[in-house]
Amino acid sequence: MSTVTKAARKSLLWLLAIIAALAGGIVYGALKDDHSWTPELGLDLQGGRVIILQAKTLDGSAVTAESLQQSVEIIRKRVDFQGVSEALITTANADTIIVSLPGNPSQATVDSVKESAQLQFRPVLFIDEGTTTTFPTLTETRPELADTGSSYSWITDAIKTEFLALDCANPANLAGGDPGDAAAAFVTCDEKAVGRRYVLGPVEVQGRDVASASASPAYNSTGNVIPNEYQVNLEFTGEGTTKFADVTTRLFPMYDQDVRNQFAIVLDGLVISAPRTESVIAAGTARISGSFTTLEPAQTLASQIKFGALPLTLETLSQSKTTATAGESELKGGLLAGAIGLALVVLYSLMQYRALGFVTVASLAIAGTVTFGAIDYLSGLIGYRLSLAGIAGIIVSIGVTADSFIVYFERVRDELRDGRTLPAAVEHGWSRARRTILASDSVSFLAALVLYLTAVGNVKGFAFTLGLTTIVDLVVVMLFTHPMLGILAQTKFFGQGHVLSGLDPRQLGRESFYKGRGRVAVAELTLAERKAAERETMSAAQKGQS
Repeated sequence: MSTVTKAARKSLLWLLAIIAALAGGIVYGALKDDHSWTPELGLDLQGGRVIILQAKTLDGSAVTAESLQQSVEIIRKRVDFQGVSEALITTANADTIIVSLPGNPSQATVDSVKESAQLQFRPVLFIDEGTTTTFPTLTETRPELADTGSSYSWITDAIKTEFLALDCANPANLAGGDPGDAAAAFVTCDEKAVGRRYVLGPVEVQGRDVASASASPAYNSTGNVIPNEYQVNLEFTGEGTTKFADVTTRLFPMYDQDVRNQFAIVLDGLVISAPRTESVIAAGTARISGSFTTLEPAQTLASQIKFGALPLTLETLSQSKTTATAGESELKGGLLAGAIGLALVVLYSLMQYRALGFVTVASLAIAGTVTFGAIDYLSGLIGYRLSLAGIAGIIVSIGVTADSFIVYFERVRDELRDGRTLPAAVEHGWSRARRTILASDSVSFLAALVLYLTAVGNVKGFAFTLGLTTIVDLVVVMLFTHPMLGILAQTKFFGQGHVLSGLDPRQLGRESFYKGRGRVAVAELTLAERKAAERETMSAAQKGQS
């Protein structure tokens, strides 16, 4: 067995292992979790549940567009962390939010949608980056902290057990929504720092104690702007000013000595910031600085604090089931379009490449199998749902996948025109085509990634399937198309350039082609080619005589 054949078989075994792993994951999920054997469908193809919420303020003031949009973002984050894909969250009028969830969502998901966000200021008692497995012994060296929110006495055995069991690297624990008991210690995660977890004291300042929050360039004690630094400015109400002054008076003496100098700003049950206390703040205004090198993160934190500071509640107006928004005709139309596109690609491949086109057909079949398996597996693993937009992404990928095969085959043909043997042409052509395929697929994947990160709803579903199928294209062309062509190059039918192989010398326009066993056959030349060859021969003879 040749080295090429051994390498090709090894690649094919890797592809078989991937397909087997996907099949095993699907079977395991179907048997264990009662997951469907086929991918779950999106809201437009299956229907789901619609929840209509009305935002209200406790003081009767008008709900602002900014606070309503912040509510939408928090609800979307909760739904995403619950593993629900293709959810549609929109606003109506000036105070209404419409949440459309596909399929039959769990009660936990429905409850998380209805909860209002709460802003809390809690003192920090202990911080860990997720590495502690045994809670350390904390000895109280500050008797003045007894009977305050910063006392270690809040850290009971139950709190220690809960803290050690909390995995803040698990996305499920970053969903938020649970504000905890305001009068007790609280264990939670950092919203942005993956893995970081906290033990916090009871709530000492609430969202309603904050009058406003804004972002601005940072300035020093003399009032001069600090280049490339920004800050968040807080203004407290009268009652909030008194509360915050009491807290900072207690925390400031521990500056640079104890994590208990920090206070945590908790929104929707997650820590969004935990600044240190650099002074006693008794004037009712404070600033958070030192970690913002651009304006955007400072604006985000200010927006979060402002939203959490609003006494905003979400009241459920109605909750009902809905049917599929896209009819059966739209689904059939999408599938028909995909079938027509696939048929045209197959027809073109067979006409252009003859028997070599069957490698394209087989590669497309393998790509379809892997794509279906990946979507079905992810449907059970992360709650992905296939929508019409997702189907459109798969249809578009047919052209992307076929393009990779065409690039490779044409590179092989170019090498054959240069007089290489077919096995050598396959390897040299692959080294040239691989760079082109990687560049093309990288651009396609980056476009899909940007679209996925910036879009919502169905557009995100389109981007997801487009990116997924781009990855599948690379897997198939590397683990199937190239190895299979290497194996076929060893056969007599392809190696000797049979007229139906797609490597016929007259079709390629070569003067000669390799026949195997060291034999080279000369292809029939056109009249113009023969005359050009005769002129070159005569010219060479004349130069020799001179």
